[in-house]
Formats: sequence, C-alpha cells, structure tokens
Amino acid sequence: MRPATVYDPIRYALSSGGKRIRPVLTLLACEAAGGKLHQALNAAAALEMLHNFTLIHDDVMDHAPVRRGKPTIHTKWDENVAILSGDALAARAYRVILRSQRRLKEILDVFNDAFITVCEGQGFDKEYESRNDITISAYIMMIRKKTGRMFSASTEIGALIGGGTPREVKALRSFGEHLGTAFQIQDDLLDIAGAPEKFGKAIGGDVKEGKRTYLLLRALELTGGAERRFLASLAPDSRITQADIRRVRGIYVRKGVLNDARNEVERRTHQAMRSLGPLRPTRARGMLMWIADQLLRRNR
Repeated sequence: MRPATVYDPIRYALSSGGKRIRPVLTLLACEAAGGKLHQALNAAAALEMLHNFTLIHDDVMDHAPVRRGKPTIHTKWDENVAILSGDALAARAYRVILRSQRRLKEILDVFNDAFITVCEGQGFDKEYESRNDITISAYIMMIRKKTGRMFSASTEIGALIGGGTPREVKALRSFGEHLGTAFQIQDDLLDIAGAPEKFGKAIGGDVKEGKRTYLLLRALELTGGAERRFLASLAPDSRITQADIRRVRGIYVRKGVLNDARNEVERRTHQAMRSLGPLRPTRARGMLMWIADQLLRRNR
C-alpha cells in the first residue's frame, strides 16, 4: 500500500510536461565526452526528479498558483501535501542516481553539491525580496546557484559518466552554467513580456512576488524620482495590482530594459557555446550548440 497523498502529486508533477532540458543535457554531455546515451539514463532521470522537487517547494514558497499551465500541487491539494510529496521525490531521485554504474562517488559529490547550491540560491532569492540594495552582480550570483547549478550539474554528471577528461568535464560544466544563467534571465524577460498561453505561468508573477530580477535591477539603475521610488516599493506584501504590473512593463519598455535583457541572454548563450571549444566536433556537441541556440529563441 502506498499513500495517494504522496504519490499522486509526484505523478502529477512528472507528467505535467516541461522542457526536460536537464536530462537531455545529461545524455548529450555523456555522448559528447565519449560515452553512450544509455549509460546516463538513470542520472538523467534523477536530475529531472530533483529539478521537479525544487519546483514543488519553490511554488509553495512563492505562492505560485500555476506551473506549466496547470494548478500547482499546493493549489490542487494543499501545502502539506506539496512539501511531503516534494521530499519523497527528492529521496527517490537519490535512489535512481545510485543505479549509475560509473564514477559513482564523483557523481554523488556533484549531485549533493547541486542540491545544496540550489537551496542556497532559493534562500538568496527569498532574502532579496525585502532588500533594495541588491546589485546585478549579486543577482547573477544567486541565479548561478538557483538555475545555473542544476544545468551545470546535468552536463558535469553526463561528462563524468561518459568518461570525459578533466578538461572535457570542465568545459561541459562551464557550458551548463552559462546556459543556465542565460535561461533564467530569459525567464525573467518572459515573465513580463511573454504570452500567458505560451509561458505556462501568470504574466507578471515575478513583479507580484517582489522578485529582484535582472529587469527590475536594471530599471532601478536607469530610473530616478517617482519611477524609481515606485519600482523600489515593489514587495510581496505591497498588494501589487495588474495596473502596477502594466506600469512596470511600461517603464521597462521606455528605458530599454527589455532589450538590455535580450542582449544579456544572447551574450551569455554565446559564452556557453564558446565553452564547448575543447570538445571534439561530434554529433552530440553539435546538438548542444543547437539546444543553446533554440533556448535563445524560445518564447515560453
């Protein structure tokens, strides 16, 4: 017998779609380092499970009502169920990654580091909501932990399983970190400039939650007077309305912040691509380059 309050939400989370970027990166990194795709299947699945665990708990902390166009677990069930099922999913991720056959200690070191680092990133994210002294460099540090580390762990673990040399492992880890950083800035951009039916989440959610995103921090650098005071006042408990969200977007458009964010995504994506220089020109390396280019162009 298994409790439905644990396993029904897990099935719901894992079957609700998503891009599956992290497991794909794991498989391709394995092949790019000289291994076979099937060798990395357990690790790829475990990383996707760990990622979904972080989403379940993040949605509780952010009071997010929608994920991937569907009600979040704490909305569909309740917060206790979300916390419990998230914990169980993380534990099962460990069970799956332990089936990896090669370089298990190194793989677990990376997996544990990613788990801890993502939690640190989420901690900084929550702390930043109540502060007005956050710089763009502090924000980049946070997203490298929260988003970049799961990407880089995926490519690093794949490279380890593929038998990569230290130089190849370092190159693939760097690729994942730069790509994950670009991915998060793109998410910030889509949160305010995307289409709800494509993005899968409510537009303006970051504004409503008082998130210190790349766009907000760049706007604070470029504005003064009443506009800057308004932007600085945005916080989770400030009862932000749809009119406020429209005003924020208007400031971003006038100050060129949306274009600045697009340029930053492009710059970091190209950094990711350059990181693959030490790798042999294989099909898998070409696919990693293609994925980076596709993520640069995404609208959801």
